[in-house]
Amino acid sequence: MTDAASPATSPRASATPRPEGATGVLVLADGTLLWGRGIGAAGHRVGEVCFNTSMTGYQEILTDPSYAGQIITFTFPHVGNVGANPEDIETVTPAARGLVLKADITDPANWRATRHLDDWLKTFDLVGITGIDTRRLTRRIRDAGAPTGVIAHAPDGRFDLDALLAQARAWPGLEGMDLAKEVSCRQTYGWTETGWTLGQGYGTLETPKHHVVAVDFGAKRNILRCLASAGVKVTVVPATATAEEVLRHRPDGVFLSNGPGDPAATGDYAVPMIRGVMESGVPMFGICLGHQLMALALGGRTTKMERGHRGANHPVKDLATGRVEITSQNHGFVVVPESLPETVEVTHVSLFDGTNEGLRLKGRPVFSVQYHPEASPGPQDSHYLFQRFVDAIEGRY
Repeated sequence: MTDAASPATSPRASATPRPEGATGVLVLADGTLLWGRGIGAAGHRVGEVCFNTSMTGYQEILTDPSYAGQIITFTFPHVGNVGANPEDIETVTPAARGLVLKADITDPANWRATRHLDDWLKTFDLVGITGIDTRRLTRRIRDAGAPTGVIAHAPDGRFDLDALLAQARAWPGLEGMDLAKEVSCRQTYGWTETGWTLGQGYGTLETPKHHVVAVDFGAKRNILRCLASAGVKVTVVPATATAEEVLRHRPDGVFLSNGPGDPAATGDYAVPMIRGVMESGVPMFGICLGHQLMALALGGRTTKMERGHRGANHPVKDLATGRVEITSQNHGFVVVPESLPETVEVTHVSLFDGTNEGLRLKGRPVFSVQYHPEASPGPQDSHYLFQRFVDAIEGRY
């Protein structure tokens, strides 16, 4: 398919002719039109257009709640070739707004597949488009930042381009947006499911050693599984839980989950809770949005990145050991290390751009990382952090 330039030279987006056979279009707020073939659900969705460099795990990526408000461009061209199954999901209701692919989805070629990805997308009302020059789109995001866009799929090929462009330009963007409330659980529940093993599937924690309260800002299921696999019974509470509500469960530790949106917006209600838990002395571990919220609670600041970190190949250095971990990441905001007080130690940095990837509160069992140690998808280099949390609970860290 073909791309059309911005209608800056034309008063109407509809002045650009639709290529023959095009049933999908991505309309960027600057007027750029990217034509292709629609897949998944029919309709249109607006959001921030980002890219993910992972070569595997598209089903986990599409169901990661941290992608709320975002349209995902996959840089790996062969997305969908292993089909879909009911096990590789990170939440029941995907929060991503849509997906952009280079190649058409082929028939499933994996023994675990139970359905075609296109059918799976329709079931979860996800709008997609194929036939896009994803290299060009990725370079545009890399060089100019993540744009707002509308992804649209119309089987009859009819689009109101002017209306789609207006919608893209009217969307306010992720900065200042609290999305954790949208993806968080509505009520407290328990979790004992452990990790997946070949031939057995997911297990069940029988004899927990500790009890942790996980605050759900958009938690991935595999985070909860990693906690359970470390011998921890988990009680999951909504993002809006207060310190009193968290501590009422008498936890041995408190976990702050990943999630979407602007941490400064979510911090309006999360920061008082985190500070209250810190004052109690209960060990605390945060991941991704949980890391950013912890930094805010400690007096730091966060800022929006131009393009973010999204992929399963990000090198991170542990400053204490010198060890380099290849990590899975998904975030568009970052902690400003210069804003952290002297009581906070920076523990990890990105080897891509030097941004903050971890911190700990000196003399206290409180720490966090920006990346995703649970992976799904991605390498398992950082699984040790869940044991570090257990060590903190047991007074060894």
